[in-house]
Amino acid sequence: MAHGLLAGKRGIISGALDENSIAWKVALNAKKQGAIFTLTNAPIAMRMGEINRLADICEAQIIPADATVVDDIEKLYAQSMDILGGKVDFVLHSIGMSPNIRKGRQYGDLNYDWFLKSVDISALSFHKFLQVAEKMDAINEWGSVVALTYMAAQRTFPFYTDMAEAKAMLESIARSYGYRYGKLKKVRVNTVSQSPTKTTAGSGIGGFDKFYDYADKMAALGNASAEDCANFVVTLFSDYTRMITMQNIMHDGGFSNVGVSAEILNDFAS
Repeated sequence: MAHGLLAGKRGIISGALDENSIAWKVALNAKKQGAIFTLTNAPIAMRMGEINRLADICEAQIIPADATVVDDIEKLYAQSMDILGGKVDFVLHSIGMSPNIRKGRQYGDLNYDWFLKSVDISALSFHKFLQVAEKMDAINEWGSVVALTYMAAQRTFPFYTDMAEAKAMLESIARSYGYRYGKLKKVRVNTVSQSPTKTTAGSGIGGFDKFYDYADKMAALGNASAEDCANFVVTLFSDYTRMITMQNIMHDGGFSNVGVSAEILNDFAS
C-alpha cells in the first residue's frame, strides 16, 4: 500500500539486477511511496541484468558506477544531485560478490587475491559510499543509509565462506560510520540482515534450496520475502525511524532467535 512515506525524498539505489533482486523491490516500493531516485550498478552487472526496464517503470535515470572506484562514486553522487535537484535523503547499498564462491573455492583453499576482491566489493565499497558522501556533503541531515547483510557475519554457515568476513566488516563499518555521520550530520547508517532470499545471487550458492527450506522451518514466521525486506527498508528511509542508527537489524522471521523448531525435530524423528 502507498502511504507517501517517502514523499519529497531523493535517493540512490544500488544493486538492482533483475526483478528477483531486493534492490529492485526497494526501488518499486520507494517509487510507490513518493520518492525520486537514481539507479546504479556496475557496468558489467548492467549488461547482465534488466535495470533499464526498472528505470522505465520508476522513471529513474541510471548512472553506471563501479562501487570499488572512488572516482565513480564521486560522479554518482554529483550526477544524482544534479538529476534530482539537490542532496539525497537515502542511499541503498545492495552490493556483494565473492569470486571464491562464484568459482567454487572451499574455505580452506581460498585464493587470497579473490578474497581481497570480495572484501573490496562487499564491504569497503560501503565505506567508500559513506566517505565520499561526507566529503561531498551529499546527504541531507536526518538522511538514511542502509546496507543489506546476512547473519553469517555472526554465525557459521559452511557455504558462505569468505563472504562471512566481508559481511562482518560491512556491519562494523555501519557502526563506526554511523557514529561519525550521526554526530556530523544526523545521518543514520544501518544494516538489514535478511532471511535467505531467492535472488539471482543467493540462488547461485551451492545447497541454497535445502538451506532455504531449513530456515523457513526454523523461523517462527517463516522466511522474510524480498518484498517484505523492501517494505522494511523503505521504513528505514522514512522519517518514522529517524532515531535508529548503528544497528544491524534482523529481518528473518525470528530465525536468529530460534534454537531449534518443532518442524526440524519432527524431521529428525521421522
